[in-house]
Amino acid sequence: MIRALRRQFDAVRLSGGIPMEACAGRPVIVCANHPSWWDPAMYFLLGSLFPAYRRGFGPMDAASLARYPLLERAGLFGVDARDPRSIGRFLRTGKAILADPRSMLWIAAQGRFSDARQRPVALRPGVAHLACLTENPVVLPLALEYVFWNESRPEALARFGEPVFVRASERPKELNARIEVALTQAMDELACEAKSRDPAHFSMLLRGTAGVGGLYDLGRRLRALVKGERFDRRHMMEPRRP
Repeated sequence: MIRALRRQFDAVRLSGGIPMEACAGRPVIVCANHPSWWDPAMYFLLGSLFPAYRRGFGPMDAASLARYPLLERAGLFGVDARDPRSIGRFLRTGKAILADPRSMLWIAAQGRFSDARQRPVALRPGVAHLACLTENPVVLPLALEYVFWNESRPEALARFGEPVFVRASERPKELNARIEVALTQAMDELACEAKSRDPAHFSMLLRGTAGVGGLYDLGRRLRALVKGERFDRRHMMEPRRP
């Protein structure tokens, strides 16, 4: 997955940090928007930033998982949104996973592909129901976007929002509304940073492939050689972070 991200994106960038203190000693439910097919690969990369004892799991469309059975080894389990019984299996499986406070569950809670700028952000109720069934969980909103800046390949952008904790005797509907607000805020903040096209707002998690290749880059390489300059495949040099 990491190699695929490196091939297909100019860079993978994280805005802000990860609220590790909020996760300490708790099972973690990462509740993300769902803008792209690439989201599971982003979960895999972002999950590597957490302590090594955190093992990640996540639901996936059962029909798609059947085509890629090896993904089950990566912690994915099948759900069928068209089957009313599937929500029960999701809750039972999720509850069993989160019984271990070292576990993480990564969920595209919109349940379908949705543009990152679409508002309002509407989440399916499964995450809130699962959180209410789990002992002492924390819900981490995760905003994802994929945008083109100055290179031939897009940028993959991520931002974690404010942690959401389950209140005493809170109903799933009330919790779901609070998660929607927190995720919307994270998505709005990420959208502003994406529109700025300023890499200084982000930490780089992965440097991908730059340049166009072919005759275009060959011409640029020859011009740099004639001028005695070092050839850089990127169209714009990025400032170094302090």
